[in-house]
Amino acid sequence: MLKASIQKKLWHFDLDVTYQVEVGQVLILWGPSGSGKTTILECIAGLRTPDSGEIELNGRMLFNSQERINVPSRQRGIGYLFQNYALFPHMTVEENVRFGLQAQRISPKKQKVLYQDLLDSFGVGHLLKRYPSQLSGGEKQRVALARALVVNPQLLLLDEPFSALDRETKLSLRQQLVSLHQQWKIPMILVTHDQEDAEELGDIFINLHYGQVINR
Repeated sequence: MLKASIQKKLWHFDLDVTYQVEVGQVLILWGPSGSGKTTILECIAGLRTPDSGEIELNGRMLFNSQERINVPSRQRGIGYLFQNYALFPHMTVEENVRFGLQAQRISPKKQKVLYQDLLDSFGVGHLLKRYPSQLSGGEKQRVALARALVVNPQLLLLDEPFSALDRETKLSLRQQLVSLHQQWKIPMILVTHDQEDAEELGDIFINLHYGQVINR
């Protein structure tokens, strides 16, 4: 379960949200560009620091402004699929996915089993030695998703995961995400502008306008 209360002053408005996501739920962050959706994901992931509030995941405090707790991003147990996928261009598919395992004490042999099985399940296991520039948009998305999941996260954050894909690829990957959610049963937070994506994937909704929740 994720419990979050985040307050952060941005240059054009003050962000102030409080919400809770149960195990197995998908929370949709909905709203126009610039309403604070990505900032919320970055605060949860530890990439940005709220001015005040607290973030708790499965009973573990990740951030608490009063108690001065701020767990580093790589220690939070959170997977993040960025809007532009954020694959390292100088690394192969194998190196990109393995990167997230470097901080964990897992033997190279076991690491390979973990990421090979995951990439195979997404249909990109044969692309290990290719670089991001040699991949299609759908292949990049699958590799980025595998990288986010290989660390066995307790929470998955997805920032406009289908925005750069053609409709056929998008529908295929959306169904794959539904299956993934049923299998992993971890809470997810999805940022989207697409009403169809929101209706197909979401359990609970937060509608943001200039950093404020206007309805749920």
